[in-house]
Amino acid sequence: MAAVCREARLLLQSISVGAVLMMVYDLIRLFRFLVPHRSLALGLEDFCYWIWAGFFTFLFLYRENDGALRFYIIGCIFVSMLFYDRIISRNLRKLLKMVLRCIRMKLHR
Repeated sequence: MAAVCREARLLLQSISVGAVLMMVYDLIRLFRFLVPHRSLALGLEDFCYWIWAGFFTFLFLYRENDGALRFYIIGCIFVSMLFYDRIISRNLRKLLKMVLRCIRMKLHR
């Protein structure tokens, strides 16, 4: 029974790791939205983010799973990142664009 509880906790933690990874990427997107960049800077930001995301994920695996690689954990992280992007990030971007449009309308009056 304890093993099942541990696996369920590990599953929930991996889902939250995926959500945290996408929250950080949303912050990068917000920064890009507010401060226009050239493509080299965008590439460097993405490169640094994905290096950090890899270290963050494997540090999670090392701490919580004694370094054993379980592909269902990586799959859960990926799926939760995908769901976060499709559900929360898209709606957040729409909201930000709407707010920006309203601000621009107020400034042009």
